[in-house]
Amino acid sequence: GNKDLTARKFLGTATAAQFADLAEIYKSDLDYEPGIVLIFGGDEEVTTTDKFCDHRIAGIVSTEPAHLMNSNLEGEHVTALALQGRVPVRVEGDVKKGDILVASDIAGLAAVWMNEDADPRMTAYVGIAISDSADGMVEVKAGK
Repeated sequence: GNKDLTARKFLGTATAAQFADLAEIYKSDLDYEPGIVLIFGGDEEVTTTDKFCDHRIAGIVSTEPAHLMNSNLEGEHVTALALQGRVPVRVEGDVKKGDILVASDIAGLAAVWMNEDADPRMTAYVGIAISDSADGMVEVKAGK
């Protein structure tokens, strides 16, 4: 019954990881470093963008996923994208805890969303910072 399915799911999930995000494998046009922001597009499924606040956000390249979906996907370049959870992301400029992040105009980086009149979370949302940035990286909560 349902209890068996639930138990199996919990058994298959790491419970002690520094960055415990839920990630999924996508085909990418290149190999990308952890913390890079990717969009849907390019020659495969995902690629980088240099368009500020690009609405095609796919996710952040996972550093150390606690649970990885679609892990059997094969391709020349495959990338684990964080869908939910805490994950480090590469950023441009200063980021403060609570800032909403979107794609930067520098390919692969995130930047702070500054427009108070609109909320990018329906389309262009990378995540919310849960720390201040240091050395070009910040920890974010990925997912909506």
